[in-house]
Amino acid sequence: MTLPVMANDHTVISTDNIDWGMLNPARGDASPKAADLWGDRTKDVATGMLVKFQKGFSSPPHIHNITYRGIVIEGLMHNDDPSADNMWMPSGSFWIQPAGENHITSANAQDNLIYLEIDSGPYLVKSADQAFDNGERPINISENNLFWLNVDDATWLKSGNAQISYLWGKPDAANGSFVKLPAGFKGSIESQNPLKAVVVKGSATYQWDNQKALTALTPSSFFSSDAQGKHVINAKSEVVLYVKSTGQFSVK
Repeated sequence: MTLPVMANDHTVISTDNIDWGMLNPARGDASPKAADLWGDRTKDVATGMLVKFQKGFSSPPHIHNITYRGIVIEGLMHNDDPSADNMWMPSGSFWIQPAGENHITSANAQDNLIYLEIDSGPYLVKSADQAFDNGERPINISENNLFWLNVDDATWLKSGNAQISYLWGKPDAANGSFVKLPAGFKGSIESQNPLKAVVVKGSATYQWDNQKALTALTPSSFFSSDAQGKHVINAKSEVVLYVKSTGQFSVK
C-alpha cells in the first residue's frame, strides 16, 4: 500500500490506498461499502465518495435528504422510480438523484462501483413515506448516450486528441464534465480554480506540477488541487476522468 499525498495545495489518492467502511453500518454485511475521497458524508459539507455494491443488490424504495450525482465506475447500475423497468447503466454513465424523490438503486454485475457527489450534507437515507418534491427532476444518461466535443468544439481543449462531455453546471461556475484522454496522451490538466477528478476508466501515471513523485492512476483513483497548477498525466490506455471544477480548466 502506498500513502496518499495530501499537501496544502493538492491531494492524490491511488486505488490501493482507499479507506473503506460501511455506507450504512446499521445494516451490517448487507450495507454497501463506502469511502470518502474528500469531505465527510456525515457532516454538513460537500463530499465525494465511492460506493461498492454486491451483485444482486437492490434497495427498498427510499429517498435522500439531499440531491446527489452518481458516476458509474464499474459494473451495471440502475437508479430510477420503483415502477420503472431496469435500465442498466455501464461504466462511464451518469445520473442525478433529486432530494426527496422516491427511487430504488440496484446493481447487476459481479463488481459494482460508483462515485457519489453531494454539494451539502449529511448524506442520509430516509423512508419512501417521507418523499417530497424539491422541483428538480432525475437524470439518467447511459455511457452510449454521451455527447463528446473535441478541440474544434470546446475552447477548454488545447490537445488535439482530448475530448470533453459536459454533464452539469456552467463553465464559469461550478461544473462537472467527463474528460477523455487517448492512449499515449502526455499532457496536463491545468486550472486556476479548485479542481477535483476521479478516474472512471483506464490507467495512467500522475504528477503534480513540477514534482518528481509519480502515482499510478487506475479506476477510482482521485486527485485534486486548491491552487493554480498542472496535473500532469501520462495515459497508458484510454482514460476517462470525471472532473469537478469551480471554473474553467484546460487540457493541454
